[in-house]
Amino acid sequence: MKENIVMSGMRPTGMLHLGHWEGALKNWVALQEKYKSYFSIVDWHALTTDYQNPENIDSYIQETLIDWLSVGIDPEKSVIFVQSSIKEIAELYLLFSMIVPLGWLERVPTFKEQQLQLKDRDINNLGFLGYPLLQTMDIIIVRGNMVPVGEDQVFHLELAREIVRRFNNLYGEYFSEPKEFLTPVPKLLGTDGRKMSKSYDNSIFLSDSAESVEAKIRPMKTDTRRQRRTDPGVAEDCPVYSIHKSFSSENEKESIVKDCASASIGCIDCKKILIKNLNNFLEPVRERREKYKNTDTKEILDNGAKKARAIASETLENVRELMKV
Repeated sequence: MKENIVMSGMRPTGMLHLGHWEGALKNWVALQEKYKSYFSIVDWHALTTDYQNPENIDSYIQETLIDWLSVGIDPEKSVIFVQSSIKEIAELYLLFSMIVPLGWLERVPTFKEQQLQLKDRDINNLGFLGYPLLQTMDIIIVRGNMVPVGEDQVFHLELAREIVRRFNNLYGEYFSEPKEFLTPVPKLLGTDGRKMSKSYDNSIFLSDSAESVEAKIRPMKTDTRRQRRTDPGVAEDCPVYSIHKSFSSENEKESIVKDCASASIGCIDCKKILIKNLNNFLEPVRERREKYKNTDTKEILDNGAKKARAIASETLENVRELMKV
């Protein structure tokens, strides 16, 4: 039985929000307690779409790291590093680019989706097309075989398995096929009822103050059936309740569903419960943030890179031996 090794990464794009917590970080914190875990800030991936304006990437790396540490990603339990500090990933990417058919990359759904969505920039480049291959290299360079992802990344993991199978068939069984570990909450809705996203300006950030949380929740629209305080509603159709589902207790959620249907609770009272619970969740996050602001985060990344580089060098050496290059 091969050891289960967790590997996942996140692009440095600025402040992280509750959607990042529910969609990824919550899983990471739990998995680091059970398995050897590698978590990478994937700055090369950020370049695939932001190559024209790379000046913010360094500061975003710092913001991402502080957010990870503040929610409980522990450098004593997990290996935390920046992707570009492991140059072996780039060489492995080059070697694998020789054996991966172009059609495999062209059929990735996100390739065409992102071309439609990011019309403000030119992403018709080799780097963007090869994004899923580079993602596979991130995983297998540390021999990752357990990848916590959201539903939107399942296709990428299936492609990663195909790439690994092709290598193993050509050169011998070496890599384990990586398997997805799905997040329980596929997406968290933002304050406007759409998926929480910085681009929609509907996010509650992990770094938000208690006052900011309240200011964002109070004006949220609720179930349109509730025009007046006495009108009954359906909690499941309410954007506020969608956030309750992740941050309120089972008893609270049951009461809200029942009391909303009978109009025995008003929308303001419902929002007050959510504000309380969000701030209860975020308060220890804020405390850890203050702690890590005074910590040498460079040392954390350097130590992580040293650990990741050790296994990456071994992986690359074995691949070169198998490929006779």
